[in-house]
Amino acid sequence: MAKAVALFSGGLDSTLAILTVLRQGIEVKALKFLTQFGCEAPACSKNIFSVAEMFGFEVRIVNLSDKFLGIVKNPRFGYGRNVNPCIDCRILMLKEAKIFMKEIGTDFIITGEVLGQRPMSQRKDTFYFIDKEAGVTDYVLRPLSAKLLKVTAPEARGIISRDTLYDLRGRSRKPQIALAREFGLADYPAPAGGCLLTEPNYAHRLKDLLTYNPDSDFKDLNLLKIGRHFRLSPSCKIIVGRNRAENEKIWSLSVKGCLLKVEGYGSPTTLVVGEITDEALRVAASICARYSDAKNLSDVEVAVIYGDNKFKLRVSPAGNEIIEALRIELKSPITQIQRKPPCLL
Repeated sequence: MAKAVALFSGGLDSTLAILTVLRQGIEVKALKFLTQFGCEAPACSKNIFSVAEMFGFEVRIVNLSDKFLGIVKNPRFGYGRNVNPCIDCRILMLKEAKIFMKEIGTDFIITGEVLGQRPMSQRKDTFYFIDKEAGVTDYVLRPLSAKLLKVTAPEARGIISRDTLYDLRGRSRKPQIALAREFGLADYPAPAGGCLLTEPNYAHRLKDLLTYNPDSDFKDLNLLKIGRHFRLSPSCKIIVGRNRAENEKIWSLSVKGCLLKVEGYGSPTTLVVGEITDEALRVAASICARYSDAKNLSDVEVAVIYGDNKFKLRVSPAGNEIIEALRIELKSPITQIQRKPPCLL
């Protein structure tokens, strides 16, 4: 029996690509790659394995966090509209799939990419360029758009019939939704980018982090997903929780900094990271007070926990001018980073 390895995000397109190949009696082994910037929630994994069980294919989870962080910080082929290194990302994933393909002896690789769906990485010339850079030329089958692309090795060898493949292109999801009904696929995620690096606000925070802390680690990245962020100086940042869940998350990630809270009132958990000076603590305390239930008081006592030490600061809640001046927030459409991918022709 012929075998294929699939890049499987758990989304509609990658699922349909797998089902298209399964229909030809080909065994599929799917790879789900984990990074710091995708959906890592338990519900995502549950959906992935339930779909795999329903349709009869295997899934292997592969953690690419360390390798992926490297290309996010310094992508060889540049960024998309935000800080998404899509070309480098696809090359990395296909290289990993190639290793797995050789390891278990599969005949080709499947992806759920659709021609023209994304402007940077899903163009015809880019497909061929990415395959070449990954060392998998002619061995990547994109079933949903295959009839619009060159004949691949598995088609030429008669492993899969080109007549069973599709000619989808563009951003419309209607053809995929119709195809899902045909396959009996009812439970799939709503269409979404899926990657935090394509979200403008997250990208703005990440650009700030990499500008001032290029050696940032995974704790720093996890903090980007939550709270209100304020840049006090190149070496100091303040993060303020917005709800109980975020307060608890900030507390769990606070090993690198100093915590503040207004006791006796509803209060956000506030974290100061980086170079922690007396001035930084006073500003952080005033911001913490500003977002607490004590914000209308003229002065507020804020508890500070710094290592084994605990003390209190009395401050006035920060005014709007301080908030606006320091907050790391996208106030206008993010401009594309001035690093363009090379000519792929």
